[in-house]
Amino acid sequence: MTLLLLTCLLAVLPVVSMKSPIFGPEDVHRVEGSSVSIKCFYPATSVNRHTRKYWCRQTAKGSCTTLISSEAFVSPNYANRANLTNFPEDNLFVVDIAKLNQNDTGKYKCGLGANNRGLSFDVSLEVVKGPQLPAETQVYREDVGRKVIIKCPFTAENAQRRKSLCKKSGQSRCDTIIDSDGNKHENYKYRVKLTVGGTSGQIFTVTIDQLRVSDTGMYVCEAGNSKKNVDLQVLKPEPELVYGDLRSSVSFDCNLGPDMIRKPKFLCRMSTNGEACDTIINTLGQKTPGYEGRILYSISEENGFFSVFIIGLRKGDAGRYMCGASSDGMPGEGSPLQVWHLFVNEETSFPNIPSVVKGVAGGSVTVLCPYNPKESNLLKYWCRWEDSKNDCSLLMETEGLVNQQYKGRLVLYDEPANGTYTVILNQLTPQDAGFYWCMTNGDTRWRYSVELKIVEGEPNLKVPEKVVASKGEHLKLPCHFPCKFYPQEKYWCKWTNKGCQTLPSQDDGPSSAFVNCDQNSRIVSLTLNSVTKADEGWYWCGVKQGHRYGETAAVYVAVQEKTKVAQDVSQPKAVPSGDVVVQPDGRKVENKVVQDPTLDVIEDFEAPAGESKINTQPGSAEGQSSTSTVLVSTLVPLALMLVVGFAAVGVLRARHRRNVDRVSIGSYRTDISMSDLENTGDFGGNDNRGAYPVSRETSIAGKDDFPATSGCPMESEEPKKAKRSSKEEAELTYNALVIQSKNMAGNIPDGPQEA
Repeated sequence: MTLLLLTCLLAVLPVVSMKSPIFGPEDVHRVEGSSVSIKCFYPATSVNRHTRKYWCRQTAKGSCTTLISSEAFVSPNYANRANLTNFPEDNLFVVDIAKLNQNDTGKYKCGLGANNRGLSFDVSLEVVKGPQLPAETQVYREDVGRKVIIKCPFTAENAQRRKSLCKKSGQSRCDTIIDSDGNKHENYKYRVKLTVGGTSGQIFTVTIDQLRVSDTGMYVCEAGNSKKNVDLQVLKPEPELVYGDLRSSVSFDCNLGPDMIRKPKFLCRMSTNGEACDTIINTLGQKTPGYEGRILYSISEENGFFSVFIIGLRKGDAGRYMCGASSDGMPGEGSPLQVWHLFVNEETSFPNIPSVVKGVAGGSVTVLCPYNPKESNLLKYWCRWEDSKNDCSLLMETEGLVNQQYKGRLVLYDEPANGTYTVILNQLTPQDAGFYWCMTNGDTRWRYSVELKIVEGEPNLKVPEKVVASKGEHLKLPCHFPCKFYPQEKYWCKWTNKGCQTLPSQDDGPSSAFVNCDQNSRIVSLTLNSVTKADEGWYWCGVKQGHRYGETAAVYVAVQEKTKVAQDVSQPKAVPSGDVVVQPDGRKVENKVVQDPTLDVIEDFEAPAGESKINTQPGSAEGQSSTSTVLVSTLVPLALMLVVGFAAVGVLRARHRRNVDRVSIGSYRTDISMSDLENTGDFGGNDNRGAYPVSRETSIAGKDDFPATSGCPMESEEPKKAKRSSKEEAELTYNALVIQSKNMAGNIPDGPQEA
């Protein structure tokens, strides 16, 4: 019961088919007795290259009987007339069948796998019987657009008679195409020619150029009463198979012959029914918009070889293509043709990269270019596709060649371990918008096209535009990173034509260059100690995560001779506009006139739009305010010390005027001036005889109101040192304060400092 239900479901449900990656010719037509070669392509994998290949014939019941395989099997019907050859380097195998007969007409499959139910492609083969031709008929076969030369013999007696070529129409009618009298058929008027001559002198030739399918038929050569039958078969070109992987590249090589050197060439895509062919590109400059940025052609002036290259294959590119040559560069009847059938394999191993990248003016873009991992030692290129020149102009390659206009802006990092290389372009301008190609000088299938679009916005990284440094001094370059780059690695590097070598840098903490941002925004600085001329050049700061590079910003550092200090400070020294000058102490000054060469003005980093910037230039009002603040911070302490000195002097003088202490002697209380105590000898008694030999006594009980002396008191042999008065001490204190103030003023530095 279960088996019956399953059978019913399989009968009712539609069969879901998937597109096979095997590709071959859909329809093959041959004449009986001829031979055929059938190519079958398969995906480029190691398993496919070594697995079994087969050619089988389908039966009415749906099975497929093997006729020949790569395991040395050949059916009796194909014995001695068929073989199968594998070409693993080209990812295809070829089935050759000879001595075709009408019994070979049928449905076939070419495929690979252990049995005939593996990956395969359906092929229809039709073998028709050839036309019944009269005896001694000459047969000519040529492709559409080519030319044919028909040779017509004649006898000696007909040498002077009329010679002609006519085309049969019906049983008895033969329309003249051309004759020796100069007559030509209207349909052949500009493409047929008759020539009498030859080595024997008894042959005339008729040349028909730009053959058309309608030219097919039976012709008759006539010379007097001599006639010769000619069968002309004009064949449509059989499509050549082209196997392309999704996102890879293909080329159409069109060999139209030396006769077509002077004529414009074209490549067109045929419609499904084959009735129309829309021009994709021609040598007159026409291109279809759908192929913009991913198509180019080349042409050889020597042999007329015309090649068209298409990269970045899409699923919609599959179909039939045709190349030809005509006066207007457009498909037309009679033009020589070559046809291809392009198959796009969707089960591809070619990496998928973004086809469009966007950047802002002044910013940067990063492009990842894959290449064949087996060709890591080959050259890698980055070029710009130019429609007007039909060229891809080389901008940079891994050997160090760099276009002059892109020096300092373009870098190429090769990563052989990943089979990729990274291209970084910064300092973007609107003129950079366009298409760019990733290429190598190896496998042409590994070519990619990327469109660069310039959009509105501001660069995320902020650096000075240009820096001028002096030899022998120190230089510090800041780079501001916004919050969103906080988890990524930041770096500084110096640009060269072979890359950008990473340099040591330091994290200077949060950046104030971004508004509405937290402390995750950082300043990463590069410091150059003792700058030399070799340090001059482009420096980049950027972000990356592992081997994936992100945004970058570039700044050019110019190195000049160390600036000499001018003696005449009245002559201002101007700096060229747009530069940031680094002073000898390593500080940078915005490009403005410096009035005093001995005064270094420090400016950290130009604030972005929307933020205030402190102007520290001495010539500005804000600069003068900053200088005044420094002077006030120096003079205020000096003034305070002078005030304290004068206050001390006033206090001492006041104490001098009121310097009287009350002293009690016995039962008496009297006022004694402190100056009266300066000489104790005047008031001493006998207890001071060592100093004064004449005793002095005070009369008590009023007997003597004044003491009697026998002469002047004698001076001491060694005069006693006089004690300084209060006035003298005040003057000494004042002088000390003045000296200390002068010393402090002498220690003030020449330039302004932070208060």
